[in-house]
Amino acid sequence: MKSINITRSDQLTRKGIINYRLMMMNKGIKQSTVNRYCAMMSGFFTKLINVEEYSGKNPFREVKRLKVQQTEMAYLSQDEITLLLEQLTGDDLKAAMVCLATGGRWSEVSLLKGENVIGGKVVFAKTKNGKPRVVPIAKEIEDVIKIRSTGRLMFPSYWAVRAALKMVKPDLPSGQAIHVLRHTFATHFMINGGNIITLQRILGHATIQQTMTYAHFAPDYLQDAVKFNPVAGSVHILPINRN
Repeated sequence: MKSINITRSDQLTRKGIINYRLMMMNKGIKQSTVNRYCAMMSGFFTKLINVEEYSGKNPFREVKRLKVQQTEMAYLSQDEITLLLEQLTGDDLKAAMVCLATGGRWSEVSLLKGENVIGGKVVFAKTKNGKPRVVPIAKEIEDVIKIRSTGRLMFPSYWAVRAALKMVKPDLPSGQAIHVLRHTFATHFMINGGNIITLQRILGHATIQQTMTYAHFAPDYLQDAVKFNPVAGSVHILPINRN
């Protein structure tokens, strides 16, 4: 923080942190990135306080997180899924298929071992939150990917699959290239009538709020608004336009 003349921890104030955030955003750094940086610094001060290496208050606790606009989550249509799979071969095809069939992250799927695929289920051991999760998988897919009982099952190319995705859907939002496979699973899961709580467990989300991003894709989403609104039984009084 030398750029705003802060060189000692006791110089950190709420105003100083806010000014530093503004400076970062003026440089084009995303609000979500600024929030992550501040969260990291807050955690750093918390640890210092816990081990009694810092006697002051955590200055970052006094600053609220920046509001981040929800970015649009892209997903592939059925036709786009078919086109994508036609572009891929070998391990690239296998990895993409498993991502689309389970909602697994690329990092989870690409590192699957024979021990992780058993009895019609995939066990994602190395997950983002550190908690393993189990997702059922079709026997046809299991038979194709489980080429050995132990050891890594596939060595897909991130860049090859990313290039194929860009070809199929050129207007993908920034940062969503490979992750669109996970969004596609979740979106079609809800479109086809899946349960939001089940989806939360499949995706391994810590809170239901994360999963609610996909709720509006459910075919009956908020349809109770039509049934239970206060004028639901009074539509007959509206004038009929006979033109």
